[in-house]
Amino acid sequence: MRIDIITCLPELFDGPMNQSIIKRSQQKGLVDIFIHDLRPYSVNKQKSIDDYAYGGGAGMVMMIEPIDRCITALKQNLSYDEIIYLTPDGEGLTQGICNQLSLNKNIILLCGHYKGVDERVREHLITRELSIGDYVLSGGELAAMVLADALIRLIPGVLNDESSALTDSFQDSLLAPPVYTRPAIYNGWDVPAILQSGNEAKINDWRYELAVKRTKERRPDLLK
Repeated sequence: MRIDIITCLPELFDGPMNQSIIKRSQQKGLVDIFIHDLRPYSVNKQKSIDDYAYGGGAGMVMMIEPIDRCITALKQNLSYDEIIYLTPDGEGLTQGICNQLSLNKNIILLCGHYKGVDERVREHLITRELSIGDYVLSGGELAAMVLADALIRLIPGVLNDESSALTDSFQDSLLAPPVYTRPAIYNGWDVPAILQSGNEAKINDWRYELAVKRTKERRPDLLK
């Protein structure tokens, strides 16, 4: 998979995109991540990428020209499956969407900033809009990192044990069951005996029952 991220703050990606699983996925050649600074695509000497909103009002708006020029330049060399705009009023990101997007070969992530982007970007250049929650961030960079991480870990070969991703919360519309590790007894608190029994079938049944119970208690909406 190739992920191109368009941003006005490229430095924000220096740490997260070069650590842990994301770093190893790139070292293995499973993922290519390219960060594109929007300012070189500006149409004026000041390299500005934002301007005042027509009609007045507080806040600045990201201009269409730099965004269009950047996307056009990228599309000259590649065909993209999705061009995704990260925005608070987009479609809510779910595990199902992540599963679907992880099958794509090339995607572009556009990070909004200020009061957002010129609406014509959304009308003519974007194929999908996604939100990571009902709240507002300073920009779409953190949301792009979240989406990239969620997709990359689903790519075959990225995780050492690929079955790990299949048992995560939300994969089967359930929250994950409780997990334990050594020691078996700590401070008088025991690991459930069933998990130490070695009976795989009974352990799987126990985990499923606890997953359903936890989902009913914490996220009953998922069971609908």
